[in-house]
Amino acid sequence: MSKTRTDITPLAALAHMLDRLDASATPADPLQYRLLASRTRQLLSDLSQQAGAQEPLQALLRQSPALVALYENLHYAEAGLCRSPLAQAVAAEVAMRQCLQRWTRSPAAPGAPQTDARAEPGTPA
Repeated sequence: MSKTRTDITPLAALAHMLDRLDASATPADPLQYRLLASRTRQLLSDLSQQAGAQEPLQALLRQSPALVALYENLHYAEAGLCRSPLAQAVAAEVAMRQCLQRWTRSPAAPGAPQTDARAEPGTPA
């Protein structure tokens, strides 16, 4: 039984380019970024379907934040933000909730717009 080895080199190169564009201080040309992301998404989608590509694909996903974002977008319907660290996401949500609670309880600064200080968004007044 022979295993087909999948070459992920093209995807790795595109992922590296996306990571560099995302980290760049100068904004990328929108068309250039869209074309690069589109081609990367196509390769990612193709490799996601190949059984032999799963191990190298997972290794590549651990190295590339831009590729993770594309991967999550492709698989959001099935798994949501499946590669985001849960503890980090929960901590960020808790911190934001605490910040909003402190902000709604503090007296408004002079000249600041008045806000409705309800406990939860969507709660009746």
